[in-house]
Amino acid sequence: MSSTTSRLSPEWQQWLAENLAQGATPEELITPLRSAGVSEEVAREEVAAAAQHPFVRAGRSIARRYARLESLMDVYSDLHRQAGHHLGVEKRAGLSAEEFFTRYYFGHRPVVLQGLMEDWPARRRWSLDYFRETCGEAEVEIMSGRDANPHHPFEHDRHRSTVRMAEFLRMIAEAGETNDFYMVPRNDNWQREGLRRLREDIRATHGIIDPSLDPRSMTLLLGPAGTVTPLHHDKTNVLLGQVLGRKHCKLVPSFQPHRVYPRDGTFSHVDAANPDPSLHPAFLEAHTVQVVVEPGEFLFIPVGWWHWVRALDVSATVTFLHFQLPEGNTYMEFPA
Repeated sequence: MSSTTSRLSPEWQQWLAENLAQGATPEELITPLRSAGVSEEVAREEVAAAAQHPFVRAGRSIARRYARLESLMDVYSDLHRQAGHHLGVEKRAGLSAEEFFTRYYFGHRPVVLQGLMEDWPARRRWSLDYFRETCGEAEVEIMSGRDANPHHPFEHDRHRSTVRMAEFLRMIAEAGETNDFYMVPRNDNWQREGLRRLREDIRATHGIIDPSLDPRSMTLLLGPAGTVTPLHHDKTNVLLGQVLGRKHCKLVPSFQPHRVYPRDGTFSHVDAANPDPSLHPAFLEAHTVQVVVEPGEFLFIPVGWWHWVRALDVSATVTFLHFQLPEGNTYMEFPA
């Protein structure tokens, strides 16, 4: 089956090859082709020819490998459910570093840590006024014009803009609830000299985060209420420290990618705020858990776990990637 010999359009050829590779029967394919105006004779000939094409046969072999992997992931999902981990995200106070690593980091489970930000000057000082006083003249990079482009997470270079911190703070103060602009991790703001005073307000979580606090392994997220980060996953473990405001988070286990319809590397096709069962029926089977991260709390997001985040208030968040482990952080390698 090639575009020079097939009587189907390239789009229908691709559709036919994908469905054959996934195990669809000829009758299941002929009916949609007939509905699209293809005669039954041509439909049957095209399906028969495609089924014998070496590319399609190779696709079937690859699909069988993926089916075995999905079966294993479903086993993990069953164990996750049997353990009750699908019911919610634990909030733990007084958790030792040893228990954090044993039960959650190595156990590959999210958790909210409480009471570990009490020694941060940021908890007492940070506000829009404080930011204006200490680093108002600093230039920072933000993402703007997001509302007009539903594809902004995948076209971030189109939305980059540089403004004075004081101007950005004015935008936040006057905007109310909006997702149109946001200081996201795709920048080097935290490393800039103009934000040095803010870095001095942060402390390493004892025994969990490397005390060197290398700014290259940290990020600052800042924005108004209403900012949304679409469903995605990170390639490393992340400790998210919520300093100012609250964030509503939805999380799905890393071993359920076949439930979240991956796209563009680390993102999902699913709108986790309003999932459409007709478009993404498998998402109904995902072990989605929700939690509101309050000021002063940390959320540990295990590597590969899918998460959607919405700011409920004006929000300032610091994330950490450098855990205090001899082997360093675990990194997820895969082609985009």
